[in-house]
Amino acid sequence: MKIINTLLLTSLLVTGAMAKDSNTPAPKKETKKVEIEAPLGDVQLFVSDNSDGKITPKTIEEAFKKAGFFVSANRDMNTPFTKQFKESSFDTYNLFTFYKKDVVLELAKKYPNIGLFAPMSMSIYTKKGDKTISVSSLSAEAMQKIMKIPADEKLLTDLRALVVKTLKSAMPKGKFTTLSYKAVEPKGELVTTYKMEIDAKDWDDELEEFKMGFEGELSPNGFVIAGQNNLGDDFEEKNYEGFDFYEVYSICKLPVIYTIAKSRPEAGAFAPCSLYLEKEKGKGEMTIAFPSVYNWMSSMSITDKKDIEVLEDAQKRMRKILSGLVE
Repeated sequence: MKIINTLLLTSLLVTGAMAKDSNTPAPKKETKKVEIEAPLGDVQLFVSDNSDGKITPKTIEEAFKKAGFFVSANRDMNTPFTKQFKESSFDTYNLFTFYKKDVVLELAKKYPNIGLFAPMSMSIYTKKGDKTISVSSLSAEAMQKIMKIPADEKLLTDLRALVVKTLKSAMPKGKFTTLSYKAVEPKGELVTTYKMEIDAKDWDDELEEFKMGFEGELSPNGFVIAGQNNLGDDFEEKNYEGFDFYEVYSICKLPVIYTIAKSRPEAGAFAPCSLYLEKEKGKGEMTIAFPSVYNWMSSMSITDKKDIEVLEDAQKRMRKILSGLVE
């Protein structure tokens, strides 16, 4: 009997101890503070002290190459500004275009309009007399809005995260800064798109004829080709045959970027403009599209009458060129 009582007492003590342990609150898990990578907005500005002048457009380019980006252009615009307009508000002003070939291919499989941002654009600038260097770029949300793709598209959000990481690598002391304006409702379509009938199989001559006509109309209308990327070749190298061709022109109009950059130097996030030509395999039409100037007006809240006139003139001229070629 004593043995049984002893066993019962031991059982009660163990059960009580277990109950006490189960009521003891679990240690709190440490939670990491989530930091917003940048202020909200379509255009985001990363600024760093550069008193020693060690950060340059070239060092930023090298950082992007090291991160696996293909740099299609890193164009000095300050020299043309000074040459054509006899003055500049900047010590440095570069338009930087780049893309990640593997990511663009995966996006192209899902979204044929990825050419709107392949390449992506940045402005790299230092205002006259300043000791800082600034880099402007588009947020993932802005690109998603323009392309009309899901807001949670991981390919694009991961790409944007890599861009931010690379900027921080190139400018270790840099920080995002809040711009003084907020985006406003656009006054027109964010993307200008044309469709042109083209032979489903024997399309080569028609494509070349279109390109010759297009390129021939650019200079008389004040446009220049700031770069050209054949994404179709990139896709072919990876054995992807979803398109018969896919080419992207980087188009710039010097008076536009010069005029807008005076009050909105971050405008290089939209310049030069990417205009793409693509034909999906088996289809009898070619798509031509580019981001409209209404993005500039909306995302950067441009209200100055002269600025709007310069932008709308460029939009009107490009539409006239393309309309004449596809009709």
